[in-house]
Order: sequence, then structure tokens, then C-alpha cells
Amino acid sequence: MKIVIAPDSFKGSVSAMDAAAAIDKGIKNAFPHAETVLMPVADGGEGTLETLIAATNGRKEHVKVTGPLGKEVDAHFGILGDKNTCVIEMAVASGLNLIKESERDPMLTTTYGTGELIKVALDQGYRNFVIAIGGSATNDGGVGMLQALGMEFKDKAGNEIGFGGGELRKIHHISIEQFDQRIKDSMFLIASDVENPLVGEKGASYVFGPQKGATTEMLETLDQNLLHYANLVENITGVRIHDMPGAGAAGGIGGAFLAFFPTDMKRGIEVVLENAKFAEALNGSDLVITGEGKVDFQTAYGKSPMGVAQAAQKKNVPTIILAGSVGDNIQNLFQYGVVGIFSIINQPMTLEKAMVEAERLLETSATQICRTYFWNEKLDEFSI
Repeated sequence: MKIVIAPDSFKGSVSAMDAAAAIDKGIKNAFPHAETVLMPVADGGEGTLETLIAATNGRKEHVKVTGPLGKEVDAHFGILGDKNTCVIEMAVASGLNLIKESERDPMLTTTYGTGELIKVALDQGYRNFVIAIGGSATNDGGVGMLQALGMEFKDKAGNEIGFGGGELRKIHHISIEQFDQRIKDSMFLIASDVENPLVGEKGASYVFGPQKGATTEMLETLDQNLLHYANLVENITGVRIHDMPGAGAAGGIGGAFLAFFPTDMKRGIEVVLENAKFAEALNGSDLVITGEGKVDFQTAYGKSPMGVAQAAQKKNVPTIILAGSVGDNIQNLFQYGVVGIFSIINQPMTLEKAMVEAERLLETSATQICRTYFWNEKLDEFSI
């Protein structure tokens, strides 16, 4: 038998790679001679860079950049195994994880560090990019990133505006004369699951601002600031990012990419699966096991387990999903080749305990699922 193991991380508990290893151990408990292929995945958020590096035998480059609140942070980017593709994870430089909850403030946070990562990679000769834009702490429309790459945003007095979404209203003139010319000779594949427009009630500010620290009072200001910025962008580029799907991703950095970069935007899980050659790994497989911390109705809107299941379905390989918790309205997932969705919790326990014991729970669940699914296979005498 051949089983492909492709979980995402169980957020705050276990990484995708460790989850895959635990599931593998569980399978081997029942069938020591099973052929397993470990392919941890991510959906464009945190962990995407690590996953792609592991899948392609790539490497990391370490660099210091400007963090979301303007202080220097240690960051890195990845070089895939093809030695030509640079992977940048926005959260590494401009992520919510880099600041304390009490310091979250999208009026102040900047994407400048993400731009610095791109610039360093350009300096090293890379022209093919994968940019994972999940997990941002920002709502600046990507202006900080553009500033790091030479674009100028002047106020009425001719001074460069400062950092953060609160500064966008001050923009009087945008100059692209000093914008890095190497951008137009490059290609940027944006990994994002967000299809929200830039502005409006479904835009970056109103939908994602609260989790980044925006108060109710801030939301209208942030949205109006992005609207002002979008109007200026349209004036100089002819590109209307206001209501463009995906422009609201990562506090509007999606709009910056769509307006100023040679860009293709895809679901994060699709980017990961393509680069990891997931379709090839499915050849000859009997089952795929995937999972993440929580599976509910939102999973069917492009999260990792659904992306994995869709890819497996194209090869007529069934998928089983493991989750820390299973929510309501999951029936839509069954149309994508999913044959079972199971919680790994096997007894009453606190959330804290479940998170600490996630690897053991994944191992135990994988053992029981495989014993059930492959009930007609000969079990090893020591596993009975």
C-alpha cells in the first residue's frame, strides 16, 4: 500500500512537518512495510516558506530587515531546489507574530521589511518569486514595500510619508521614477487565499483590520485612507484596484502587487502543491491523509485540506482529513473526494492538553484509521 501524508500545521501546536511525521509513525504502527510519502503543506500563510524549502530541498538566506513597527528584526527568505526561485513569506518580515498583542496597530505597521527582502533577493540575481502573503500585521496597501523598492509617496509639502495605514491619507503625489527597474523583468507568483477587494465593507480594513488591532473607530479611517491611495494608483497606472479580487489581501499588499508588479495570484495551497510536485507523488497511491487544527465550513473555501483533496480527486485517490476539532457544515467537503473527517481527540481534555499532546493524538488516530480503512490487509503480528 502507498499513502501520501499531506497535513498543514495545527496552529499553535505542531508544525506541518511534525504532524506528517506523527501520522507516518501511526501508519507504521499498523503496517510497518507501508510505503509512505511525507508532503507537509501550507496555504500561503505562516509555514509556506518552510514547507516549500523542505519539499524541494531548498535553502534559507538570513537577513536583517525593518519589522512591522519599524524596529530591526531577523528575517529570511528561501531558495527552492531549482536554485532559481526565491520564496518570500511576508509574515517573516511584516507578520502579526512579530509583535505583542498589545502593540498591534495597523495605523502604524508597515510592509517595508517585505520590500527589503525582495530587494536583497533582486541584488542576488533572483527574478522568479513566490510571495506568501498570509499572516500580515499591516494595513498600508503595500506602500511600505513599494517605498523599500524606490517608489516615492510625497505629501503636499514634498516630504515622504511615514509608515502605516494611518499615513496614506497624506499622499499627494506618487512617483515611480525610482521604482526598482528589475521588477519589470521579474515574475511574482502571489500565494493567497484571500479574494477580498481593497476597500468597502468586504475590504482589507473592515474584514481583517480588527485582528490586527484596529479599533471600531480606526476602521473607517483605514478604509478611507486605502480609498484615497487606490484613487491615486488608478490615476498613474490605469489599474483600478478598489474592487479587484485579491487586492485586499494582507492589508492591501495584494493591490500593490496587482498594480505595479508582473503578477499571477493563486491559492496558496495550489502554489505549494505545484512546487512540491504533489500530483506526481499521488501516482500509485491508495490513500491521502491530510489535516489541520480546525475543519469546518470555511475549509471548503480553499484551505489546505480541500486543496489536497481536490488534487487527489483528480487522480481518483480518496482523502481522509484529521483535525483537532471538527465544526459544523462540513458536508461540502465530501464532494471533493473526502471519504472521512475525524477529530484526533479521543477523550475529554482541555484545549491546552490537546495542543501539548497533538503529535501523540495524531499518531494514535492514524493507526486506528489505517487499521479500519485497510481492514482486509494483513496486519503485522506485533501490531494486533
